[in-house]
Amino acid sequence: MPEPLIIADHIWKRYQRNEYRPSLRHEAVDMLKRWTGSIRQSAPTAEPFWALRDVSFTVEQGEAVGVIGHNGAGKSTLFRCLCGVTEPTEGSVTIHGRFAPLIALGAGFNLELSGRQNIYLNTAIQGLSRKRTEELLPQILEFAELGEFIDIPVKRYSSGMTARLGFSVAIFSLPDIVFFDEVLAVGDAAFQEKCKVRIRQFKQEGRTMMFVSHSAAEVRRLCDRALWMHHGQLRMDGDVDAVVDAYEKEFGIPNSRGQKLALDEAEAKKIEVNTPAPA
Repeated sequence: MPEPLIIADHIWKRYQRNEYRPSLRHEAVDMLKRWTGSIRQSAPTAEPFWALRDVSFTVEQGEAVGVIGHNGAGKSTLFRCLCGVTEPTEGSVTIHGRFAPLIALGAGFNLELSGRQNIYLNTAIQGLSRKRTEELLPQILEFAELGEFIDIPVKRYSSGMTARLGFSVAIFSLPDIVFFDEVLAVGDAAFQEKCKVRIRQFKQEGRTMMFVSHSAAEVRRLCDRALWMHHGQLRMDGDVDAVVDAYEKEFGIPNSRGQKLALDEAEAKKIEVNTPAPA
C-alpha cells in the first residue's frame, strides 16, 4: 500500500488566552524566520487555550476531504498546522509531496511586489524552475483575469483580485495537494463558479485536496469524505454524506442534500445548454 500523503498524528495546539494572537500573515512570516533560525519561541505567559486536542487522521492520494464544524471548532488552526504556517504544540504532521495552501487572502504574497513578481516568488517556493513558471504563466494570467493590474503591487488589490491571483497560482502550479479554506467566499459569483469547475477538474486528475467551507452542499459536491471538528477535537471521520447528515442533525440545520441536488441539476443544465448539437 502506498504511504498516505497527509499524516496528522495526535496533534495538539495551544494558544494563550488574552495574549496577542498573530494573523495568518504574521504567522507565515514567523514560519520563514523559524526556517532560517532567526526567531526564538516565546514562553507561555497567560492561561492556555487548546485549539486542537489529540487530532489524528490520514489522507490518501486522490482523496477529496471536506472539513466541517462551527466557528471556532479548530478547522483553520488544523489547516495552519498541516501547511506548516504554525507548529503543533504536541504531535506531528507529515506531508508527502508538493502542496499549495489557499488558507487566507494574501498569505504568502509580498504586498510590495507586483502580481507577476509574486507568481515567480510563489512558484519558486513550491520548487518550480523559472523556465517551468514561464511555461505556466499564460494559463495563470488567463485564469486570474487581472489584465494590466498584474504589474501593480498586490497591496493595491481588492480581496477579490487577491483571491484570483492566489487561486490561479495554486491550481496551475500543479501541486500534489491543495488546501482550500473558505477562499471561495470572496470575489464575484462568476469567478467562484469558475474556481469550482477547476476544483472538480483537479479532483478528476487524481490530485488530493482538503476543503473547508461553511456550505455543506458544496462540501457534499466536491468531497468524498468529511472530517467533523468540534471544540478542537475530531468528532467524526467518514463518508461525506454520513458525516454532514450527523453534523446537521446535531445542530438542527436543514439537511443540505436537496440543495446539493439542485446545484447538480443547475450545473447539468448549463452543460446541456453549452454543448453544441451534433452536425
